[in-house]
Amino acid sequence: MANYSIKDLEHLSGIKAHTLRIWEQRYGLINPKRTGTNIRYYDQDDLKLVLNVSLLKDNGYKISKIAELSKTELQAEVLKISDKTTSFVDQIYGLTLAMIDLDEQRFEKIISSNTLKIGFERTMLNIIYPFLSKIGIMWLTDAINPAQEHFISNLIRQKVIVAIDGQYETFDEKARKYMLFLPEGELHELGLLFASYLIKAKGNQVIYLGQNMPLNDLSMVYKTYEPDFLLTILTSSTKGADPKSYLQSLSQKFPQAEILVSGSRIIGEDLKLPDNVTEIANPNLLLEFINAHQNQPVTR
Repeated sequence: MANYSIKDLEHLSGIKAHTLRIWEQRYGLINPKRTGTNIRYYDQDDLKLVLNVSLLKDNGYKISKIAELSKTELQAEVLKISDKTTSFVDQIYGLTLAMIDLDEQRFEKIISSNTLKIGFERTMLNIIYPFLSKIGIMWLTDAINPAQEHFISNLIRQKVIVAIDGQYETFDEKARKYMLFLPEGELHELGLLFASYLIKAKGNQVIYLGQNMPLNDLSMVYKTYEPDFLLTILTSSTKGADPKSYLQSLSQKFPQAEILVSGSRIIGEDLKLPDNVTEIANPNLLLEFINAHQNQPVTR
């Protein structure tokens, strides 16, 4: 089980460390443990409690009233809010707790209810993607273990694949063509799958090559498919090349294509990109790009 400092709890819950200390002293809400060398720490149960308290507090509950609730009563109030609220922040908290508890039923309820209310695309843009960003922070701080991360990622992956399969495809010759792939050694596929969903939802054609594509193997597909755009994502260490070198090679191999690139190894790194490479920082910007190029003449 992971251990957390009070700063970790602050970072993950949004509640200031000073406030958490006051709650400890005044209400006995959380009780830090101590190492053999007398260093304070908190465990996963404390993290869940703080996340639950944060959710209730954000929905108007007084901290004095929250402190009076039993563990069962606290969980019941949190579930009540998750069921009725339309707040994206509250839904993200709900998914975080579902991940920590490995609670597939809760995950299904949150995703299904939001998909019915606002549609799958908005659910992904406003809930799932911010949640994935939160997972990234939790992973870096060891707040979650690999089993929890794999559990929730695979559930989300299944949802995106089902949504892609459910799309009605029209094969318009004037539609823009996108070729989607991950570089060799890159296995984080969720972002690429959702990009495929967004592109196809706007009536464009997609050839989806998926994970771990060697650079040299792309040429044959490119010649056959003649895409207008290439899209790739770099989040892991790309095999044999740094991101700048990889994108330079990609640009030189496909000089006529417009190449879209995203991922944590690109965004915010202030890389000087080749002229035919465009950074796409998030799904909303990808959607803007798709819409902006939707009705442009096809030159192939």
